[in-house]
Amino acid sequence: MDLKLTAEIHQDGQWFVGFCQEVPEANGQGRTRDECLQSLKEAVLLLMEDRREDARQKIGKDVSVLELA
Repeated sequence: MDLKLTAEIHQDGQWFVGFCQEVPEANGQGRTRDECLQSLKEAVLLLMEDRREDARQKIGKDVSVLELA
């Protein structure tokens, strides 16, 4: 999947912290900007997986996969 989201990265002392505007619950941190971006990416993916599972449980068997590319 090729989905581009907005990453807002700030340095706080020796740490970088990141937030995603499209997924406000997601945040990441790291000692470097790259570590922070990777942590944020993992947080977004975990949240999306969790939400997908919640949605599938609520809907039941009549579920289709929507692939964004």
